[in-house]
Amino acid sequence: MNWLLAPLQFTFMQTGLLAALLVGVTCAVLGVYVVLRRMAFIGDALAHTALPGVVVAYLYGWNLFVGALVAGLLTALGIGWISRRATVREDTAIGVLFTAMFALGILMLSGMRSFRDFTHILFGNILGVTRADLLLISAMCALVLLVLALFHKELELTSFDPLHAQVMGLNPDLVRYGLLALLALMVVTGLKVAGVVLTSALLVTPAAAAALLTNRLPRMMAIAALLAACSASVGLYASYYFSVAAGSAIVLTCALLFGTAWLYRSLWQAGAAR
Repeated sequence: MNWLLAPLQFTFMQTGLLAALLVGVTCAVLGVYVVLRRMAFIGDALAHTALPGVVVAYLYGWNLFVGALVAGLLTALGIGWISRRATVREDTAIGVLFTAMFALGILMLSGMRSFRDFTHILFGNILGVTRADLLLISAMCALVLLVLALFHKELELTSFDPLHAQVMGLNPDLVRYGLLALLALMVVTGLKVAGVVLTSALLVTPAAAAALLTNRLPRMMAIAALLAACSASVGLYASYYFSVAAGSAIVLTCALLFGTAWLYRSLWQAGAAR
């Protein structure tokens, strides 16, 4: 048991593990709706579009989290507004705003007289999470999970049958805006832990693996959360013992679990076909 407890004697490992568990589990639960609605690309887009908000916040001495959150929310609402009438497909709207906002962030960076290293935004710094960061992450994750619980029926119905939801008096567009806002909030929260490059994987991979194992929504959420928690723990311990990047180790563990789920599903289907 010493190998299991030894890393936890360090405060940075304790806070890092708690942050990874919070972000991973919340992203996995939210990611189920992302997978069901075929919005996998949006997590990556929102993560990248946070860059100009971070740069603006840095230039004016504001909180970087607030800057990233504002940019993410504006992008999410912009995607929803552009694609609301199906005149422009959602993936097209994502591609346009994603590239435009990211290019704007790069342009602003290139014009800065003093350069600050923003690699932590790209790749995350989970072992640098402070107690203040952990409190903020906890609050944001609790808020997202609370909203998902309160509007579970609306999200479920509009995800599977938006036309039926509209007949029942629900507004699928309004629910979609709310989901996009939650995605933006969670992506920005995850930047500190996993960074721009890796946050989108936490939204998609555990949920995609869970979707291979069950088609019942509550069970899918539970399995996705369990896979995310396992990935966070295994990835963080791997980073400690093998001196590798924690965020990358977590996401690669997610990918390994997805591969295992896919193999199990393939073997099960092959056995059922005989």
